[in-house]
Amino acid sequence: MNSKLVKFAAKCVGVVGYVIQYACVAHCTLEYVGDFVVCSGPSMEPTIVSDDVLFTEHISPRLQLIKKGDIVISTSPSNPRINICKRVAGTAGDKVSSGLSHQVVPRGHVWLEGDNYGNSSDSRQFGPVPEGLIRGRAVCKVWPPRRVQMLTW
Repeated sequence: MNSKLVKFAAKCVGVVGYVIQYACVAHCTLEYVGDFVVCSGPSMEPTIVSDDVLFTEHISPRLQLIKKGDIVISTSPSNPRINICKRVAGTAGDKVSSGLSHQVVPRGHVWLEGDNYGNSSDSRQFGPVPEGLIRGRAVCKVWPPRRVQMLTW
């Protein structure tokens, strides 16, 4: 066999190996550490407006370290095909208002509300949200550049 062809094949295998390694690292980072999320809709205005890009971390939800005041990305309890961006307004044991009535947030759940109370579908409509639906905690806005800001307390 031609030695040039063997060297070329070996180089290709080496490059493919590096690509696979970097893809695995990228996947694990985005799945378990953090990722970027584009938010849409008016429910979090004026804090977050449509098309703002957020950096979210995935460690706090996995360690159950979400606290009142955090902005989270969650799977919607009313439509599991979409994600929602809301603020944690109550954690387990907190007494919250759901319209005219009050209720206590059950263990293992959070109460999510949009900052734009008049234009937000949130726990006031769908009730407490299981902590297991929380996908990430918003750390900062990264786009557009004029609106870059930290979102954690």
